[in-house]
Amino acid sequence: MLKKILIGLAVILVLIQFVRPDKNISDDNTYGISTKYKVPEDVNYILDVSCMDCHSNKTEYPWYSNVQPVAWFLNDHVVDGKKHLNFSNFTKLPLAIQYHKFEEIVEMVEEKEMPIPSYTYFGLHPEANLTQGQQDKIMDWSKAQMAYLKATYPADSLVRKRRTKAAPSK
Repeated sequence: MLKKILIGLAVILVLIQFVRPDKNISDDNTYGISTKYKVPEDVNYILDVSCMDCHSNKTEYPWYSNVQPVAWFLNDHVVDGKKHLNFSNFTKLPLAIQYHKFEEIVEMVEEKEMPIPSYTYFGLHPEANLTQGQQDKIMDWSKAQMAYLKATYPADSLVRKRRTKAAPSK
């Protein structure tokens, strides 16, 4: 019985290797953050090694991303990361959302929620483990972009509009 179960599992593992998610490799930066905002080299490096794999249109895939179900796990992280923040489409967002995303960057880095722990598990991506100095650089840069937006645009354009509840239909 155990032999049949193991053979069945092996067959399933082989078959799932043929079901692959699309890779995030378009590298389209038409609306990239650096098209509007100054990103110093040191900040750009930190973003590249700690953020861009999940928060841009170009992921650098490790060798193990070709093995299922790991590829599905990685794909879920990338899709979720881009849903929350995509540096490649950043300037396409309304100003209020851009401003809010800078606030979120500060919050996530300050609370050490980014990069997510699973990105550096087992010694993977050791360069993504941010030092306090790197965290400060990211937060200072984000705050400077927020100050730039405040100085450049009317205050009401940086406030997200509240959604109103639709009146119940009769």
